Amino acid sequence: MDKILEKVKEYWKMIVLIVCGLIAGGIFYVLTNGQKPTTNLSVENLSSVSRQSSVSRQSSVSKFSEPNEKSVSKIMVDLKGAVTKPNVYQISPDERLVDLIKEAGGFTDQADQKSINLSAKLKDEEVIYVPKIGEKSSTENTDSSANSVTSQVSTTTEKININQADLTELQKLTGVGQKKAQDIIDFRTKNGDFKSLEDLGKVSGFGDKTLEKLKDELCFE
Repeated sequence: MDKILEKVKEYWKMIVLIVCGLIAGGIFYVLTNGQKPTTNLSVENLSSVSRQSSVSRQSSVSKFSEPNEKSVSKIMVDLKGAVTKPNVYQISPDERLVDLIKEAGGFTDQADQKSINLSAKLKDEEVIYVPKIGEKSSTENTDSSANSVTSQVSTTTEKININQADLTELQKLTGVGQKKAQDIIDFRTKNGDFKSLEDLGKVSGFGDKTLEKLKDELCFE
């Protein structure tokens, strides 16, 4: 026991320092933890955080989705003719022709505005042509060409009655001039009406090749 008391007397200063250090550390720990705010994770707080997160996601999605929706709804229209800036334009599908003309800078002085329906709706890949004054529209040109072709076809397919045609009409036949036309009339007068294409072959100058060309141009009624 005496030895223990001697040791305590010898190291009492060190023991006091250790005890004071432990007390100071405990006080510092208590003060530090007491200043930190506690977070109350109640149901209300969790639902509020969830709503804020949902709103944030929706706003971020809308920022990226809106431009895509607009780009999908656009249509392309090719504007040509008597406008200030003929070009291919990207417009909204609800726009009318008047809106497209405005975007192209309007009509030129030579534009035939009466032939254009400014209220017309537009569709994707459509071609709009504004004609000049006095210029025929593509529809009119197509119709006139079709009428011309029809006229030519009706003329060439109209058959000639070889038993009734006069000298002028017979010369309309392929390869038939004035001499051959007169030979046909002379043969008809002498031998009577032609009954078939073979009868025409009896006339001088009408061989097989000539008859082949004339078979769709003649009738014998």
